[in-house]
Amino acid sequence: MIATKLEILVDFGPKPDMCCVEKTINKLKSVDGVKQACFKEGAIVVETTLPSSQVLDLVTSASGKRAVLQGFGDTQSAVAMISSGSCCHGGLVGVIRFQQSPQGLIADGTIDGLPCGSHGLHVHASGDLSDGCKRIGEHYNPNNCCHGSPTDPPSSRHAGDLGNIVADNTGRATFKICDEVLKVWDIIGRSIAVTERPDDLGRGDNPQSKIDGNSGRPIGCGIIARSAGVFENPKRICACDGVVVWDEKGRPLAGKGRREGLKPCCQNHKDKVEKENLNKASPKI
Repeated sequence: MIATKLEILVDFGPKPDMCCVEKTINKLKSVDGVKQACFKEGAIVVETTLPSSQVLDLVTSASGKRAVLQGFGDTQSAVAMISSGSCCHGGLVGVIRFQQSPQGLIADGTIDGLPCGSHGLHVHASGDLSDGCKRIGEHYNPNNCCHGSPTDPPSSRHAGDLGNIVADNTGRATFKICDEVLKVWDIIGRSIAVTERPDDLGRGDNPQSKIDGNSGRPIGCGIIARSAGVFENPKRICACDGVVVWDEKGRPLAGKGRREGLKPCCQNHKDKVEKENLNKASPKI
């Protein structure tokens, strides 16, 4: 499996306890699949073949602190936020990150809320989520080929055919895929979807096999958008509402629940921003 670089922010505070930092680094280095780990520019940088969610869990466990993924990959990157509807009210949620490498496109993801078992994973032609996953179009297929397996040659598969992911008995699928056909710059603005059934990889007897692997309807999808690579995102606090970057984990991007339970300092920041905006909007006499 190809290694990727991760930039992980850990809530060490303004003056990191270097004993805690060293303990976290040593724990990472002891794990199979972690090639390098170091503390640089206030973040832990890890080169690993493991899915990013597993590395985040390792960092959280070793440090005892909150941790979030700040940068993914050292080349052009993208990300898709997966949900089961046009907003985030469904039970299926996840994140898939993409990075272009010399060996191919890496798709690194975790999706929760899936039925236990295998599910097809495909890049679709459209990024229209105005009606949930109903308008994302067919599989991305620039060469007008039949549906197939990601191991098939480009002439015998859709470019968007990524095979299957497997959810465990908790409903979580964690995966890291390398695909030699897709390119990250070709899929930005399109969508990626997970289906209700396994993909038969074009080998089945059903007429749908050569169309979509007889994998059924999409049950979760997301638009693929550009994202930051390692040390390409300097953000530590959201200027609009004062939510620090590690507080954003598990929160909606806006609206109800965004600021629930935040520290008073964040509320003071929000009040200050709102007051400044009000002053700017007030007519001068």
